[in-house]
Amino acid sequence: MSIALPPLPYAEDALEPHYSAKTISFHYGKHHKAYVDNINKLIAGTDCENKTLEEIILKSAADATKTGWFNNAAQVWNHTFFWNCMKKGGGGRPCGDLAAKLDAAFGSYEKFVEQFKTAAVTRFGSGWGWLVLENNALKIVSTPNAETPLTKGQVPLLTVDVWEHAHYLDYQNRRPDFAQTFLDKLVNWDSVAANLSKAKWK
Repeated sequence: MSIALPPLPYAEDALEPHYSAKTISFHYGKHHKAYVDNINKLIAGTDCENKTLEEIILKSAADATKTGWFNNAAQVWNHTFFWNCMKKGGGGRPCGDLAAKLDAAFGSYEKFVEQFKTAAVTRFGSGWGWLVLENNALKIVSTPNAETPLTKGQVPLLTVDVWEHAHYLDYQNRRPDFAQTFLDKLVNWDSVAANLSKAKWK
């Protein structure tokens, strides 16, 4: 069993004008696909050849000789999760139980936005901004490069990719503009709510 490049949950042009088909073509069709191809080459003929992506990530994260495995496997997972965090007509304030939980955790939706955007924008170099569940509490964290909350006992709920390849064709060096547009126009709150439900919030 090899690791497959999962299909996008929408057409390449579905997120325009906020996230262009050209960006998705390169980001998904080139970068994401390259990570998939690389991890399949690395695990070919090994005892990880039939492991799940999550199993490969956790095993390689604990092995300093498998950094290449971890980087590629985690980037496959992170990107797949990222695509599902966006949808056409998304963004803005969520509603219902999720909105209440964000208000309770961060004081208000506006304060959540401020903290999430800060985590994404201030990440030095390449990385990710995340909303996670940890010890039954909502937290905002930032990870560098291919790092993922999966290795820290956290449950990922939402992520924004702040590698330059994620936004440069559309936003150039304006990472704050991309992060704000992501929150205002792109976030798939239904996916976030589903992730939270699967996490069995107590």
